[in-house]
Amino acid sequence: MKAFIFDLDGVLVSTDKYHYQAWKKIADKEGIYFDEKINDRLRGVSRMDSLEIILERAEKQYTEEEKLALATEKNDLYRDLLKNLTPADRLAGVTETLEKLKEKGYLLAIGSSSRNTPVILSKIGYDGYFDAVSDGNNITKSKPDPEVFEKAAEMLSLPAKECFVVEDSLAGIDAAKAGGFKAIGIGGAAIYAKTDYPINAITDILKLI
Repeated sequence: MKAFIFDLDGVLVSTDKYHYQAWKKIADKEGIYFDEKINDRLRGVSRMDSLEIILERAEKQYTEEEKLALATEKNDLYRDLLKNLTPADRLAGVTETLEKLKEKGYLLAIGSSSRNTPVILSKIGYDGYFDAVSDGNNITKSKPDPEVFEKAAEMLSLPAKECFVVEDSLAGIDAAKAGGFKAIGIGGAAIYAKTDYPINAITDILKLI
């Protein structure tokens, strides 16, 4: 194995609370029931697909134009909340793990469906840190499609079989397996049957190499 491709949100940093707050405002405004359990279904899913999940409980039908307006409004709310991010929001053990992987010669990449990936990386002090960044800005299909990870591997000039994917979402694990990657699961993905290597903490990655 020569590289690690990391999902961003929930693996290296947690912006879940900001996603939830933004979607909650949209749902409340539209009179749609939305809670944290529903929010869990949005992990690793694109903005428009997330909106479709939320609209499952809507009492009216939305036009494509209305859906786009709601998704744009949510993203504006979310980006405003991201202004609060700092390097202190990196999850525990992340910097230590990444540095040790670099020392051992592994290539590091990001594989995130979020179009806000560049902003988040900059806010937490990881701008320019990774060898490759594949995100919502250069893909057309969101997880569980493997495109985001395949693009990352392509940027690293490596085949999927030589890359680990580190994910916290079931959709992310599905995407990794569909693309032929070895999947490391953390958080909710650690107990998923399709996960190859379940870990309790990001530092546990170092036990695999």
